[in-house]
Amino acid sequence: MFLSFINNFLDTGPGWLEMILRMTLTAVFVGLIGIERQMRHKIAGVTTHLMVAFGACGIAILQDALYQQALGLAADLAAQGVQVNLERQRIIAQVVTGVGFLGAGTILKTSNGIYGLTTAATLFLAAMIGVCFGMGAYALGIIVSLFSFLFLTGFRKILELTSIKHTKSPEILGSEVIEK
Repeated sequence: MFLSFINNFLDTGPGWLEMILRMTLTAVFVGLIGIERQMRHKIAGVTTHLMVAFGACGIAILQDALYQQALGLAADLAAQGVQVNLERQRIIAQVVTGVGFLGAGTILKTSNGIYGLTTAATLFLAAMIGVCFGMGAYALGIIVSLFSFLFLTGFRKILELTSIKHTKSPEILGSEVIEK
């Protein structure tokens, strides 16, 4: 039963190896940008960059598969003499826009800095995974989830062993006394 769910998506979209290749290339190239930003002590470091990139890559893969599926459906309907306007992809655009506002709400600015960027990125990513599973793209959702978990947990632990450190948020955000 599980394989039939996966095969349903893989019939119209890229295969397993192609999805892994796209995610791997995203990880390598965006990871380099994130490491550079982190070495320069910028607010959005490697983890934030990777979460946003994995989400965007997942949306692009899903959009690719949906485009292929729409082409097949349009050809079948044209053979029957039926003209249909297919706009299934609009759902993804609306989710991305809505989650952007949600993520913005998790970003806090204090006198000590800005916090919550990785949280905003992972909210975006969580929405992406939800879109994947909701649209039947089970293989893509699993791959995006595994890559994200690997880089949120394992990669951060590897960084702690190097001179590239992740900036931790203060224990209590916004608790400093503000003089009037």
